[in-house]
Amino acid sequence: MPLNFTPRAAARARQLMQGEGNLALKLRLFITGGGCAGFEYGFTFDEWLAEDDTAIEVEGATLLVDATSLPYLVGSQVDYEDGLQGSRFVVKNPRATVTCGCGSSFSLDLD
Repeated sequence: MPLNFTPRAAARARQLMQGEGNLALKLRLFITGGGCAGFEYGFTFDEWLAEDDTAIEVEGATLLVDATSLPYLVGSQVDYEDGLQGSRFVVKNPRATVTCGCGSSFSLDLD
């Protein structure tokens, strides 16, 4: 698999889907330009699976990644943390060369 979607992250995604009353929702991870380090991770819920999406299912929850974002995320782990900085989905990207303090902004050495 190109990404590791942890059971803890899958469990939290399922809880949020149940809270919305819509078990057809899928957790979407995407990359956008910006942030203090160049790129930012984003999460949203989506009902639709695009033709070029990569879908990873773990324990009844599905993580979606679009084809444009996937190359930046290969080898990453998507987890869920509940700590001092709050509760959030986090990406642990071994390819990130620079990250910011908030953990949602990063840059890559694409050479």
